[in-house]
Amino acid sequence: MAYNIQICVDCTHALNQADWWAETLKWAREPTDQEVLQSALDQGLASPTDVVEHHGVRVWGDVAAICPPDQVGRRGRLRILFQTVPEPKTVKDRIHLDVILDDMAKEEARPRLEQRGATFLYEASQGPQSWYTMADPEGNEFCIG
Repeated sequence: MAYNIQICVDCTHALNQADWWAETLKWAREPTDQEVLQSALDQGLASPTDVVEHHGVRVWGDVAAICPPDQVGRRGRLRILFQTVPEPKTVKDRIHLDVILDDMAKEEARPRLEQRGATFLYEASQGPQSWYTMADPEGNEFCIG
């Protein structure tokens, strides 16, 4: 049996985080199935307060997903799901994303990410590899290198 995974990120504002990461990774926001959304509302499985308008489209207010643009709607796609949680981040993440910079040096990527709301935390290295550890706008750590 083969398994696949989805990476889930707890956050304060799922829609904003999904937008930020989609732009950072050059990925796409996954579209909300409007028929499923309306059916959930009609059946009382969801409340109108669960739905918001975001970029002119009705979406679930507390969850958003992104994936590579060529994989939208494909089964088994790479996917990051952002979900709103009530508690704030309080300690260092035990898991984080490594952003591989294929066409850009980390020294060039860092200021671009900082201009968009990321924070530089520290530089580290191991053997010949070096990277910057940064935080996204909500403080979730990620590395670039």
